[in-house]
Amino acid sequence: MSTNPISPLHLYSVPRDPQATHEAPAARERPRTAWTADQLMAAEFPEPKWAVPGILAEGVSLLAGPPKVGKSWLSLGLGLSVAAGGKAFDSVPVKGGPVLYLALEDTPRRLQTRMGKLLGGQKAPAGLTLVTECPPFPQGGSDAIAGWLDRNPDARMVVIDVFAKMRGQAPQGVSAYDADYVSVGYAKRIADHYGIAVVLVHHVRKAGSEDFLTEVSGTNGIAGAADATLVLKRARGQADGILHVTGRDVNEAEYALSFQEASGAWHLLDGPASDHTVGDTRAAILRYVRANPGAKPKDIAEVLPQAGPDTVRRTCSRMAEDGQLTKDGSGRYYPGTETRTGGTHEVSQLSDCPVDPSDLQELPGQQKWELSHLSDSGERSNQ
Repeated sequence: MSTNPISPLHLYSVPRDPQATHEAPAARERPRTAWTADQLMAAEFPEPKWAVPGILAEGVSLLAGPPKVGKSWLSLGLGLSVAAGGKAFDSVPVKGGPVLYLALEDTPRRLQTRMGKLLGGQKAPAGLTLVTECPPFPQGGSDAIAGWLDRNPDARMVVIDVFAKMRGQAPQGVSAYDADYVSVGYAKRIADHYGIAVVLVHHVRKAGSEDFLTEVSGTNGIAGAADATLVLKRARGQADGILHVTGRDVNEAEYALSFQEASGAWHLLDGPASDHTVGDTRAAILRYVRANPGAKPKDIAEVLPQAGPDTVRRTCSRMAEDGQLTKDGSGRYYPGTETRTGGTHEVSQLSDCPVDPSDLQELPGQQKWELSHLSDSGERSNQ
């Protein structure tokens, strides 16, 4: 008697096109893993494939956030956008292709309701496959996902909501760090073998931190094994959330997002995130100083009569203390670290603090995995 929790008519047999003739998937060539130094320098590699340009590249991306912040709405919205070839966050054009969405904490009824809101009357994309049950990676989940990817060679993305449902039990006798690293490694080898984006929806710790990477629940092995980490946090001001992004193939950045209650969609807000997370007075001062570097408080007060000269002067001083503005010896203000005598530095889009290239170090490297069992190409192990 089979104990597999997946119905044979679900994930294992959803074809790329129900009308198409079923053909055996073509064998995938195993990627090369060793070169001499001169061979490596002479090799030409394709650019990373993007599910969402600038935000989600091929590889494993953690999407973490506190409970009820809207991670599932965000990930389902991305799945619909990528499957349909529309615009992610209502502004970023994406290339369309099949998407597998493992909604392991949802019911079909809830998924239908959420998609109905997100689609707003538009036709649902046939390229999005939704699954509500899947065994953990070590108990057949890896093979189930690999089988779907073999049947959908043009797939763009796999979303696993939530990661905790797929990781399985920790191996006996290993440290918590190693157990976390191995659990993400299952998704990592799938992403690398098929050249797609795999998104693991995860949680953050209750205690906040200045470094968003340390907020990811679990040990550093989780973020260390992933290619990118995205943390969705609630924000003050006009934005409903800030998406913090960092990774090996993505530039570190922070994006202000607005949640549309009526549609359930997350929209990307224009401009630096700081303009949407600080108070209205600070945001207005930031915009004016960026357009007019070297402005004095009296200049700013003329365009902000509702704030008043004293309020503008005190606010500018506090913003300089917080690193959002820089003040020179003559009382003029500049955005971030820019001054009358200093050059302009690359700055974070959220904090306006300088970005030191030495801070953008690559996370610990990945260990190599045996991949033949994923391809169904006759190399499957008999273990």
